[in-house]
Amino acid sequence: MSEVLRAPADGYTLGEMGNGQAISMSLFSNLRYDLLKDFRAISVAGSFALLLAVPDRSPYKSLQEVVEAGRKNPGKLNLGAINPGSTQNLSAHLFQQVTGLNFTIIPYRTAPDLVTALLRNDVDLGFDYFATFQSVIGPDKLRVIATTGDNRDPVLKDVPTAKESGFPAYVVTSWNGIGARASLPDALTNFLSAEINRALATPELRERFHAVGIDPSGSTPEAMWDRMARDASKWRDVIEKAGIPKQ
Repeated sequence: MSEVLRAPADGYTLGEMGNGQAISMSLFSNLRYDLLKDFRAISVAGSFALLLAVPDRSPYKSLQEVVEAGRKNPGKLNLGAINPGSTQNLSAHLFQQVTGLNFTIIPYRTAPDLVTALLRNDVDLGFDYFATFQSVIGPDKLRVIATTGDNRDPVLKDVPTAKESGFPAYVVTSWNGIGARASLPDALTNFLSAEINRALATPELRERFHAVGIDPSGSTPEAMWDRMARDASKWRDVIEKAGIPKQ
């Protein structure tokens, strides 16, 4: 992001940004920029929900059953996700906040560590993306009981969303987009946005995105900026309620 700010605002140096950068605004105390003031949004490039997975031999068949078990056994159920401050980890904290229950949130160093813990039945519910879980979904491995988007995942059409499972306030959609320095001229911003959206509409690119669980959804510059601002506010509240200190 700092390199983007150092480069000329000529449209040749662009930055990939999204919900991760929105989180960083509240997670880090030494950022050298203001995401919403120093950058110009161009277009969202792709969105992807989290998968909530349990070991295949788990007794929990739905998200509602996990919550009922958590209500009967406060602090006994383990929620697993990678790195504190990651979208996955904060999503586990948000789940705890939305349900009002006390779970034990276990941070893992890497996604493979989380998968191993789930396969060993060390974790009751794991939070990660399709790209992480896709090779271990199936009999005797992992079972996905819910996804976190507004709508069902196109790759997992039989899996209900958390909203459908009785938790309308639990919606998490990660996304990536393209931005530049705030001084990028309007003409270049609109040109790049149109070209990104055109590319995202091609069958070849859509197929490649769908294969890894990403919805190739573009946007206007204004819609991307609004999304960034909403996410910055949303995750700031989650971080503050969870008591996660700034790094």
